[in-house]
Amino acid sequence: MTKAYRPCVGIVLLNRQQRVFVGRRLDARQKTWQMPQGGIDSGETILQAAQRELFEEVGLKTPEIVHILPDVYRYDLPEDLRARLPWGREYIGQEQTWVIARHHGGDEDINLQAHTPPEFCAWRWCAIQDLPDLAVSFKRPLYHQVVKALEAFLGTAGAPKASL
Repeated sequence: MTKAYRPCVGIVLLNRQQRVFVGRRLDARQKTWQMPQGGIDSGETILQAAQRELFEEVGLKTPEIVHILPDVYRYDLPEDLRARLPWGREYIGQEQTWVIARHHGGDEDINLQAHTPPEFCAWRWCAIQDLPDLAVSFKRPLYHQVVKALEAFLGTAGAPKASL
C-alpha cells in the first residue's frame, strides 16, 4: 500500500518590513528555523487551519490573511523522524498549501506560550531570501519553491500584487 502525504498548511507571516517570522522548534535536534505550519484538521478549511496554527504557534489571533499560494508543495520526512511522530506511520511526509499573512502589530503581540505545549522555543524575523538556508535540510527544496512563489507574489517593490 502506498502511503499518503499529510494535508498541511504553511504560513508565511510577514511584518511591516517584509521580514518573515521563523521559529526554532523545541524538539529540534539541529539549530534550524521554520515558518509556522501544521496539519489541516478534518472539516477545517485552509484559512481556518492557518488561523488556528498562527494562534497555537505564534499567539496571534487576528493576522491578516492576504493570499493562498496556488500550488501545493510536498516533502518527505526522514525515516527516523517519521518513527517519532504520532502520524508518521500513516504518512510519508506532508503536502502543504501555503498562506501569506501579515502581522500589523508589534513584536510584543507574539506569544510562543499561547498554546500548551508550545512548539517554538525562540523566534525572529528574517529576510525572505534567507529562509532556505535556515531550514532543516529535508525542507530546503520546499522552502526554495515557497520563496520563489512569495517573491513572485510580492513583486520587486514588496507590495502585494493581489489579496484575498
